[in-house]
Amino acid sequence: MCWNGKFKIMTCLCILAALIVFPVHLFAQEGKDTVEHEAGFYYTVQKGDTLWDLSAQFSDSPWLWPELWSENRQISNPHLIYPGERIRIYHGKGIDTFAPNNVGTQRPIKNETVKKTYYYSPINSIGFIRKQPLIPRGIIFKVKDDKGLISVGDLVYIRQKSDDPLIAGVKYTVYRTFKPVVDEKTKTPIGTQHYLTGVVEITKKEPDFAVGKVVQSYRSIAINDLLMPYKKRSPRIVLTESRKGLNGKIISAEEHVNNIGDETVAFIDKGREDGVTPGQSYSIYFQERDKSGLGKKGNFLLSPVVYGTLLVLHTEKTTSTVLITRTEKSIQPGATICSPME
Repeated sequence: MCWNGKFKIMTCLCILAALIVFPVHLFAQEGKDTVEHEAGFYYTVQKGDTLWDLSAQFSDSPWLWPELWSENRQISNPHLIYPGERIRIYHGKGIDTFAPNNVGTQRPIKNETVKKTYYYSPINSIGFIRKQPLIPRGIIFKVKDDKGLISVGDLVYIRQKSDDPLIAGVKYTVYRTFKPVVDEKTKTPIGTQHYLTGVVEITKKEPDFAVGKVVQSYRSIAINDLLMPYKKRSPRIVLTESRKGLNGKIISAEEHVNNIGDETVAFIDKGREDGVTPGQSYSIYFQERDKSGLGKKGNFLLSPVVYGTLLVLHTEKTTSTVLITRTEKSIQPGATICSPME
């Protein structure tokens, strides 16, 4: 494409981006009322990031980088963004159209809502905490050539661990478990973490074992890692309304780090039975207690202070896997969460 052609495309995109910056939230059109929705999350710039690359990652098209730039007025030069800089990323806009019915009330006549989504490409690599651990289908007991580091393309030998046979041509997720997680205050068991390490495809079935080829490696795969059925997840997380009145806490980070920051995968102690679903967002907060007793007898709680947000990626019955989408300070395991605060 010649330079003039590229310039025309970029000009059109910039005009489109400028229009997006000034959304009309409620307007009339031929007797109809239209409500436009927005949703956004923050991303912390990493070394080597560019608006072009981030646009390709979050919007599926690098050519939409002017839209991303238009949503971040603090960026003076779109060709210069720096590690540690926090930028806001919008993932979708939707429209609901309403019109008067026969009795003068409003009713939806056409649902034109575009689902708002958050794109998280490593979704297949995130693990979970489950109260009762999975029964594994198999266990890796050897790697071909006795390699110390198992990676993509390596052949592994697998011993069956359940009554369900391993099937040639079928993929399985490789994982390992850690010792059960216990609530530090109540000492009650929370569940067992399932830590995903990769994917193998069974290439050959023998009477006493199976041979599998590593087709994906999320982390270092090791001898004694286990197998579960492979289920591909969609990287598009549809944003949904959060549960009202929910209170909980962060159990731990997936990688067991003590200081949890932006873009970190973690676990919370609320799940499906609490009404938590993927796509919901919750606030991370702290609430100090005033022990001075001024004006009151004894101590009392001060107003809660929100310092971060998280997005639910995956749910189990009593726990969920989440992504920290924004935080103003380091988060510690045990930090409290709640329904989004106004």
